[in-house]
Amino acid sequence: MSDIIQLLPDHVANQIAAGEVVQRPASVVKELLENAIDANATEIKLIIKDAGKTLVQVIDNGKGMSVTDARLSFERHATSKIRAAEDLFQLNTKGFRGEALASIAAIAHVELKTKQVADDLGTVIVIEGSDVKSQEVSVTPTGTSVSVKHLFFNIPARRNFLKSDTVELRHITDEFHRVALAHPNIAFAFYHNGSELFNVPQENYRQRVVHIFGTKTNEKLVPVEEETEVLKISGFVGKPEFSKKTKSEQYFFVNQRFIKSPYLNHAIKSAFEGLLKDGYHPSYFLNLMVDPKSIDINIHPTKTEIKFDDEHTLYAILRAAVKHSLGQFNIAPILDFEQQSSFNTPYNYKDKTAAAPAIEVDRSFNPFADDSSSKNSSPKTSNYNNEYKSKPTPAWESLYVGLESKSNNSPSDFSEVTFESATKNESIFNDSTIETAKTTFQLQQKYIVSTIKSGMLVIDQNRAHQRILYESFLKHITIQEATSQQLLFPLQLHYTPSETKIIQDLKTNLEHTGFVFSELSTKEITITGVPVGVPESEVSIILEQLISDVENDVPDTNFSAADLLAKSMAKSLAIKNGQSLNSTEQEHIVNSLFACKEPNVSPTNRPTFITMAVDDIEKKFM
Repeated sequence: MSDIIQLLPDHVANQIAAGEVVQRPASVVKELLENAIDANATEIKLIIKDAGKTLVQVIDNGKGMSVTDARLSFERHATSKIRAAEDLFQLNTKGFRGEALASIAAIAHVELKTKQVADDLGTVIVIEGSDVKSQEVSVTPTGTSVSVKHLFFNIPARRNFLKSDTVELRHITDEFHRVALAHPNIAFAFYHNGSELFNVPQENYRQRVVHIFGTKTNEKLVPVEEETEVLKISGFVGKPEFSKKTKSEQYFFVNQRFIKSPYLNHAIKSAFEGLLKDGYHPSYFLNLMVDPKSIDINIHPTKTEIKFDDEHTLYAILRAAVKHSLGQFNIAPILDFEQQSSFNTPYNYKDKTAAAPAIEVDRSFNPFADDSSSKNSSPKTSNYNNEYKSKPTPAWESLYVGLESKSNNSPSDFSEVTFESATKNESIFNDSTIETAKTTFQLQQKYIVSTIKSGMLVIDQNRAHQRILYESFLKHITIQEATSQQLLFPLQLHYTPSETKIIQDLKTNLEHTGFVFSELSTKEITITGVPVGVPESEVSIILEQLISDVENDVPDTNFSAADLLAKSMAKSLAIKNGQSLNSTEQEHIVNSLFACKEPNVSPTNRPTFITMAVDDIEKKFM
């Protein structure tokens, strides 16, 4: 039998490796930014076109590469960071496997320009699909510029799986945030389609967090500092009152590398125990410095997961450090055993005895006495009450003056007495057996139970109300005739630049639902009107939920932004499970639900009610 195993060609092996390293344009951004950081750059520019589908370019002022290094950088497993297997366990750099540029060059058009400080001229290399088209000497600034064009040009199936520009840009922005937060000592600039999204200078860590997430973030931060033999912690956590429903502001950096760790995230949540509302998540921006020999960062292709030698110790230290910071800055309640000086007895009264209170009683006071009798009262009493004496009131006999003459004429005639009463409306039905009892009742403050001809109807109050509000908001957006209620005082809200961009994209649809914006800039949002029935306290919650929904499920060509907006607002404003409803509210939900076009399902295609026939109930008793 002939041999069937053979070595793959290099270009095929590179495309397979690219499937692990390059999943979307954001993966290219991550690899190129990390290469620029490893080159000791102090200024890095990221230029994006069409959310990275057309162009991803990273320009740095690092140390550059020689002619030979520039050519070898596109070979598989070519790296400057590893010499022996032992080096894998004491890594202090970002990229180390030597697959990034080779994988990117296999699925895109790549142009590399690089020059070292000591050289007069640089090198330009053009590669298309692992095929080197040209390598020439050129005049170029010191540092490196890598341009990646037409990503997945030779793999149409992978290109078709890319999401909309909004989704891909959000992933690129997330990667930019992670790299920029991990390296506040480097200046970063981020441009998309010619417009500047971020431009942050070299600064300290607090300033970097504020520059990326907005100026209002400064008042939300609580510093965390702790240093032990095992771990050094520095960074910030957010105050509990500024917690969010999303996990968008949760960043762990281990040795200046962004990681995801559900285990360490649980340590933060346990430190916030009792301080957060249900469904809310804490914000944190924490740097952890550990011995490189105690971690393994080579367990995941994207290097966002790390294996720690002793996770339990890190968990305990991290939880204690965060809890200590919350208590130190009076965020969390703490027990205070120090005696306050205000509780001590004043010095002048220390040895004095308490005097018994004296009470004077006017024993001759008679509330039913005439004014003449009050004049004969003792001088002492009259002087005592002179200042607070009220006006004389007539004797009780005066209440009956005038009634005697009437009673003589008609001692028991009540014919002139009239009573006010409501007008009695006769029923239009002659049937006197109509039931006036409740037709609905609430079960477990979650379900509304109603009777129908065939049996019983059980409605999920939250899903039903979502369907009612969803169709109402969608109608207002479609006909563009929503009513708005003006606020007495404008409402000012602050979001990150990326979150503000989402609201700007949805501004027209938000205005059709009833929102009125007087200012909508990258720094702040000012709202002067809200939809009718929406309380002012719910506005920030609605917009946060909307931003979260857009980030997690941005509409593509098959779904409209109006539909997503209606779903998000309905989810935020719908009656929650656990809320008690009176009979009128229950009947209103039942009637409004069956007036909808699709009462059977919620906006997320989940059933809103179930029916139980009498026959099914009878079978339970057999």
